[in-house]
This record gives sequence, C-alpha cells and structure tokens, in this order.
Amino acid sequence: MTPVLPNPAQSLAPPTAQPPVLRYADVNLSFGETPALVHLSFIMQAGETRVVLGAAGSGKTMLLKTAVGLVAPDSGHISLFGEEVTGRKESQLYDVRSKVGILFQEGGLFDSLTVAENVAYPLLNQHAGQAPSPQEVDQRVRESLSFVELEHTLDKFPSELSGGMRRRVGIARAVVTDPQLVLYDSPTAGLDPITANTIINLIIKGRDMRNAATIMVTHRYQDGHLMANFRYNPDSGNIERWEASQLTTRFFVMQEGRLYFEGSEAELRASTDSYVQKFARPGSS
Repeated sequence: MTPVLPNPAQSLAPPTAQPPVLRYADVNLSFGETPALVHLSFIMQAGETRVVLGAAGSGKTMLLKTAVGLVAPDSGHISLFGEEVTGRKESQLYDVRSKVGILFQEGGLFDSLTVAENVAYPLLNQHAGQAPSPQEVDQRVRESLSFVELEHTLDKFPSELSGGMRRRVGIARAVVTDPQLVLYDSPTAGLDPITANTIINLIIKGRDMRNAATIMVTHRYQDGHLMANFRYNPDSGNIERWEASQLTTRFFVMQEGRLYFEGSEAELRASTDSYVQKFARPGSS
C-alpha cells in the first residue's frame, strides 16, 4: 500500500482526532469603556502559525495574555489542548501552561538572575509537583542556550548582553520546556534588521523542529513574510524557502479588539482595505 503523506492544506480543515492546540470562541474583554477583545474566535492546530498585526492598542498583546490565563476575558471560551482555561483558578493553570512557551516584549528577563537562572525559571516554576532534577535542569538549559548559540553566557546577567542577545535568551527560555504552543510578543521590536532576521530564523527553527503552534505579534510585515515562506531544513541545518508554508501561516490584523482581517499572505497583500494595507507591505509598522 502506498503511504499517504500529510497534506499541509489539511491544517486549515476542521479538527479531527486531536483537539485544537488553541481555540477562541466569542471571547470579549474590555477595560472600562475601552474594548480590548471583541467577539474573537479562531482555531489553531499543531504546527500552524498566526502572525498578528495591528495598530498599538488594537488587542494584540491581550490575545496572548488571555490565551494562558494571565488576563481573564469577560465572556466567551478559551481552550488549550482541548482543556477549557477560562474561569480556572491560577493554581489550576500550572499544568496546561507548562505546555506553552512565552517570549515577552523585549525578552522580559529577570535582571537579578543570571542567564542560566532565567532560562531555568519555567522548568522550576511551571511544573506543579513534577519539577525536574537539578541535573536535568542544567542539561536542558544548556541545550536551549546552545540552540540560540549563547551557551557561553550561562553565568552572565542580562545587563551584560546586547539587545539581540537578550532576545535570544528569551527564546531559549520560551522553548526550554519543549512547548507545543509558543507565543511571541514583538520579538524583533527595537532591533536592527540583521539582528531581527536572526531572531525570526531562530523562531522558524524552533517551530519546525518541534512542530509547535506559533503566535507572533509583530509590527514588522517582514517578520510575517519570513514565517510564511521559510522553513527549517534539518538535513541542511538551514532556513530555506518553502512555497507550501503559507498554507499553515495565517495573518491576523487587529483593530480595536476585533479580528479585522484573517487570511494568507497573498490575501493580505491583495486587500484593498486602507487599514489592512498599512500592515501589508515591507517597511510597514
């Protein structure tokens, strides 16, 4: 019998045997009279990418925070890996959060901790009742720092690193638990173009090595373009153009808490909407 190979287009089909990695169902959130998320609904499967664009204050970061229960929505439902997370107590979120990696804005490192201690933090604090041994923590920290080519910085403090290096340490911390979903909040903000591309290449590599679902908030169209059109080739060890990758990468454009646009890169570029077009060209922000 001839084996049937996976079809990337199937990632856009309704879920079958496996529950979605992330599901939003009519999620609403406001702060006073200011809407943060308005009737937000979408589904993500393993290996898929969402590139989230939009003006400042449009709801991009709130999307990430509500996904892991850092902020509770006013109404609607959010599930991670088939488990409802809305309405749960903080102590009930530890296990499901351990499957999610997060890169906060500008890296979000603890200034008082060394690089090694920063990367180890999720291993020691997100596994309720099942913290790994010190030897395993050390091994996984070293592996994660090697992944971002910073294994020589173990004993340094964040203040001793450049902005790009701090962002790379943030990526190492985000992936140290081998998460099935990784959330990146403006990973290239404030970086020069060459360093920014290095960061995106690391994100692509992490996504493809682990088949991780990825949500990336960004102000740079170029970041989304790379995510949609390039993949990591484990045989060559390089990031290479992959024409089929756009089938698993969808672009979101947020406006005043609403999912104003959702589509492929080609659909984003073809849109004639004036607001969408602000985010659909190189150099846009």
